[in-house]
Amino acid sequence: MPGTRIVVSTPVKDTPRVLQLRGLFDIPAEKTSQVEWDVSLPLEEKDWQIGLIVGPSGSGKSTISRELWDVQTGFQWPEDQSVVDGFPKAMGIKKITGLLSSVGFSSPPSWLRPYRVLSTGEKFRVDIARALAESEDLVVIDEFTSVVDRTVAQIGSAAIAKAIRRSGNRFIAVTCHEDIEAWLQPDWIYRPATNEFTWGCLHRRPAIVLSVSRVSPSAWTLFRHHHYLDSDLHKSATCFGAWWEGQLVAFSAWLPLVGKKATKRATRTVCLPDYQGVGIGNALVNHAAEMWAGLGITCKVVSAHPALINSRNRSPLWAMTRQPSWSSRSAQKFRYMDKTAANRRLVTGFRYVGPAM
Repeated sequence: MPGTRIVVSTPVKDTPRVLQLRGLFDIPAEKTSQVEWDVSLPLEEKDWQIGLIVGPSGSGKSTISRELWDVQTGFQWPEDQSVVDGFPKAMGIKKITGLLSSVGFSSPPSWLRPYRVLSTGEKFRVDIARALAESEDLVVIDEFTSVVDRTVAQIGSAAIAKAIRRSGNRFIAVTCHEDIEAWLQPDWIYRPATNEFTWGCLHRRPAIVLSVSRVSPSAWTLFRHHHYLDSDLHKSATCFGAWWEGQLVAFSAWLPLVGKKATKRATRTVCLPDYQGVGIGNALVNHAAEMWAGLGITCKVVSAHPALINSRNRSPLWAMTRQPSWSSRSAQKFRYMDKTAANRRLVTGFRYVGPAM
């Protein structure tokens, strides 16, 4: 991108207060207020997918972004329809749910809700998914992560970066928060305050270190509303929880397979919405399966969630044992499907083939 001179000029009207202000601070009597930036971003030198424009308020990052690109500033969402109804009409439901899952919003019950009732963190993820759905190549988001707390911002940045790299799109985040850099892992960074441009991220992505232990089945009450099955846990379920930085963030329940005491099946795995998109739920299931394998127990998983199926299909730790097939389970068990749709639900089975603990 060649050097660009950006000038923002606004008239100054000499009202009585303005005249008083000039006198108090000895401000020159100019008819216009003008700010200029000389911007040179060598983006044509290399292939890239993710960029970051970062700096304090008033440094010009939003103005520069609007001058150079079409900046996404928000969407109109249906007032009383689900978020999936806000996506382009020509887009199929599999594509929509795939986009939502890819940015770390993988809670089917929440997909049914209108945008206006979602949490701030959920709205943040949904807006990114919508931007990806409606962009052919480049998505530029101003005030990126400004409305969410810092944990959601960091986890969300990592999830979105993963989604962008898989999609082949390009993405530019414009923000005043330096703390997302290591999580977003941008290909380039521009700081308008110092007119500094650098290729690559200077910091490694922080490790997510989980603590895993047995938990009471009562912990399911914290997670059940984010799972697509509406039934309670079986009383014989063995349950595990994953903690990150002192917060219980994921839950996994296991049952013995009927007639096969040496086989366990994962029946419920849920990660809280603010922590989705970075593999915490999969890490918990893999850890539990490794432990069961160390006890000589075979581990199986049956899932209908597209994101989970795709993840396990790519993983060397799992082998597909059941090709995608139609489920005939009762519609009442699925909180987001009616009786007609229940028979059209695809499920896939996997067996753990990874190392034993």
